[in-house]
Amino acid sequence: MAERRALVVGGGIAGLAAAFELTGGPFDHVELREASDRLGGKIATSPFAGLDHVDEAADAFLRRVPPAMQLAAEVGVDDLTAPTDATALVWNEGLHPIPGGVVLGLPAAIRPFATSPLLSWRGKLRAAAEPLLPARPHGDSLGTLVRQRFGDEVHERLVDALVGSIYAADTDHWSLATVPQLAQVAAQHRSLLVGARRSRRRAPAAGGPIFAAPATGMATLVAATADGVIARGGLISTGRPVERLEHDGSGWRADGERFDEIVLASPAAAAGALVRPVAPDAADALDAVETADVIMVRLHVADLPDRLSGHSGYLVPKPEQRLVTAASFASQKWAAWQPPAGGQVLRVSLGRDGLPVLHLDDDAVVAATLDETARHLGLDLQPTEISITRWPGAFPQYRPGHVERLAALRAALPPGLALAGASHDGIGIPACVASGRAAARQAIERVGR
Repeated sequence: MAERRALVVGGGIAGLAAAFELTGGPFDHVELREASDRLGGKIATSPFAGLDHVDEAADAFLRRVPPAMQLAAEVGVDDLTAPTDATALVWNEGLHPIPGGVVLGLPAAIRPFATSPLLSWRGKLRAAAEPLLPARPHGDSLGTLVRQRFGDEVHERLVDALVGSIYAADTDHWSLATVPQLAQVAAQHRSLLVGARRSRRRAPAAGGPIFAAPATGMATLVAATADGVIARGGLISTGRPVERLEHDGSGWRADGERFDEIVLASPAAAAGALVRPVAPDAADALDAVETADVIMVRLHVADLPDRLSGHSGYLVPKPEQRLVTAASFASQKWAAWQPPAGGQVLRVSLGRDGLPVLHLDDDAVVAATLDETARHLGLDLQPTEISITRWPGAFPQYRPGHVERLAALRAALPPGLALAGASHDGIGIPACVASGRAAARQAIERVGR
């Protein structure tokens, strides 16, 4: 019997998860190739402020969404930690607590909103009318739906601030269907307030932290998964892009080497360039995926004043944004991130969909970061150490109709090619892990047939 061979293109967490799954299947040869000189994609951890491990991008994953927790357990990452119980704020002409009783920003209780200084009385009255409003078409736009139901203030100061921060998105142009928790409420209830309230009541009682992270940073999960692939017989190469795909009977050739199955776990633009000669319709769809660029700035500053203690950071609503979209008081969010020389670590995010930042040089980035955080916090931070990480194309943007376009894209791919990663199936580490493993299972099933 001929040797059965599988290739994964892309060494982010989705590609690594795919390779790990494939090494447990029927393939005699499993290989992963990454074009850059490191693994991890949009995950990176490095020393900062005297600490050995401070993340430059995602710093946690959802504990209650199984894929990342399961992968961590399988590859031996068992030293997991959780954030402190510090709470987040929203900046709107001052810092305000996020009202209690929310589901991704949707009101699920009336009293917290009635007493919150985050909303004006006009905004509160508009939101209170939501249960009385008839259903209206929203065209799969999260922003359109929430504005229709609750008005502009709830959308801009809560839903867009929360969801937009997670996805670096302008939620007026974001597919509701790709936010399952909110899409389910909208599908099952005319009133989102009533639906969100019932959703919270049906949710299991809180059993521990919501988020988890390796104690030594998110790159630990990347390294452990890569080690797991190699321990199970897989091969991993960095600095080795795949430049050409060709049909070879029922299989494929990648730069001349034959493979039965290929998982494309690279960003959509890179995958599109690779498949264009063999699947031009799929390439067109991949090229149409839009992205948002962001910059992460890490600051080592003096201790924050007492009025900010107990808080994990703040979000900036879209109408109030200049360049900064959110700031994390990282040393208050993570107990282990206490600089040995004293002070605190802050992580400040700049840029989102419709708010470009990569054209700025480092001096402009630092000036904007310090000017805007001074305005938000009423503090001159005067950092003793600064790092800047640029993330071009970090966040794919799921426009309304994304789910349908993705189904058509996958239908346009020839057999033996599978897609994985944040460009398609969800942003966030659990979603990327799930996407990679699902693509690998598709390859395993096809070989089995």
